[in-house]
This record gives sequence, structure tokens and C-alpha cells, in this order.
Amino acid sequence: MNRLRFVVGLTNDDNDYQIEQAASAENAARKLNVDLQMLHAQNDGIVQSQQLLKIVHADQRPDAIIFEPAGGTALPQVARAAAAAGIGWVVLNRETGYIAELRSQFPVPSFAITSDHEEIGRIQGRQIAALVPQGGSVLYIQGPAESLAAKQRTVGMYETKPANIEVKLMKAQWTEISAHKAVSAWLKLTTSRAAGIEAIVAQDDSMAMGARKAFHDLPEGEARTRWLSLPFIGCDGLPKTGQAWVRGGMLAATIFTPPTAGLAIEMMAQALQGQSVSERTLVEAVSIPGLDVLEKEMREKARASARASAARV
Repeated sequence: MNRLRFVVGLTNDDNDYQIEQAASAENAARKLNVDLQMLHAQNDGIVQSQQLLKIVHADQRPDAIIFEPAGGTALPQVARAAAAAGIGWVVLNRETGYIAELRSQFPVPSFAITSDHEEIGRIQGRQIAALVPQGGSVLYIQGPAESLAAKQRTVGMYETKPANIEVKLMKAQWTEISAHKAVSAWLKLTTSRAAGIEAIVAQDDSMAMGARKAFHDLPEGEARTRWLSLPFIGCDGLPKTGQAWVRGGMLAATIFTPPTAGLAIEMMAQALQGQSVSERTLVEAVSIPGLDVLEKEMREKARASARASAARV
């Protein structure tokens, strides 16, 4: 039997979650003896569509395409072309409306594996509540405008953030560099100095760290010290990055969202061997630290601050 050959298409190659996606895919491919080709779309849905169409129309076609959408759609036309060509199809981290249709019309395996992005947003809203109990404004850094995951995370955050929290939105591109650039530009505006920000919240850890770097670049002084003392909240929570940054105090909190690419390779290999796989698999996101831990830490800080104030009096 010939070795299986899969193509994995990711959104970029300079975001810690996408890097971990690639690593999880490579580990699964080695374990299962699958040949793997990796593609990166550099956050451009058109580039990704062209990359995958080239694969579909190639003389040597893979057994499956596994991809995380870089643009505003999950490429339904490319999906149909792939399935019609006998190529299995997996969508990562995106809700899709066409998988059921593919499964009914074509004999090749097709399915989706995703986090619940609205629930991720709800967790961030609860983290904000725990870390900013006094209320105020938070700077909220979204992913790109065309990203459905970014939109869903924002919707979820608004569902659970307290009424006394005002959200100031800005957009970046799921990378540290893009968030650093966006926050640096915002800091040059006079309105930033009067914003009364109490926390920095980003939809992924790399953007949170890019924001932190922008504040670190400010001239030494009271303003720089205050910005860097605020709680920074991220998302992805990978062990070597987000979780390590929480342990080191660079982030106050993150959300662990398990990589899905390796699981997709395992499930596709099973499906091609005749095993049944679900149309949609949901992976669970978890607050790090736990919400109860965050709330306890803030209560202890409030008590310590009250004791210090009483001692000064």
C-alpha cells in the first residue's frame, strides 16, 4: 500500500499557534508514516485559495487537504473541486456550512475540527471581569476584519464582560509584529493618554506580546511603568509560549486552545482506512489560570492594597 500524502495549509508561519499547528501536524505525520506538504498563506485568503487550487489540479494529487482558513470564507468552491478530484478535505478552526453537503455528494472523507470561538470570547469576558473588578476601559486587540474566528471571539467577549467595562477596539493580523505596529501607532494619538485603560486584551498571545513590546518601547517614566503594570490577557495558551508567559508574569491570563492539525491528520488517516469520523469535532478551550484562581488573586491584591492604605493613614 502506498504511503498516504497530505497537504496542510496554515494561515502564516510567524504566529505561535500556527507554529504549534505545524509541529503537531509533523509529529502526527511521522507517527503515522504519512508524507506531508506544508503551505503557509501569510494571512491572505486569495493566496491560500491559489495554493490549494494548484494542489487540486496537480498531476500528483494528495490523499487529503487539511487547512485553516486565512480569509473570510472556508473556500467552498475549492472544497468541492478537491472532493470531486477524490481528495479528502478538513477545515480547521472554522465553522462551515458546506461539510454536510460534501459528505452527501462525494465519497471522500470531509469534516471540520474547531474550537468554539464564541466560548473563547466568553472566557475572555470572564477573565476581564476577574482582573478588572473595579471597571473601566480595556484595550481589545482583534484579529483581522475578515476572520470569522475574530468576529466570534468578540461576540462572546461582549456577552460576558461586565457592564462597567468599556471596550476600545483595534485590529491586528494574528502576529506580534502587527500588534506592535497597531499599538505603537495608537500611542502616538493624544486620545490614548486620556483613555483610562485598565487592561490589555488580545485575541491571541502573540498580539498580546506585541502590544506589551509597544509599551516597553516608550521612554522610561511614569506612563511606561503604568502601562507595563496593567494586566495583559492573551489566547492560545501553548505550553512553551502563552503558558510560559503567564508563569513569568508577562501575561496575567491566557486561554489554552489545543492545536487541531495533528488530530486532523490522525482522523483523516482513520477515515481513509474506512473508519467513521464525525462531521464536526469540537476541542475544549480552558482559562489559564482558572477563573477561580484569578478571582482569588484579585481579592488578595485588594486586601493587601487596603492594608497598605490603612498603614499609611
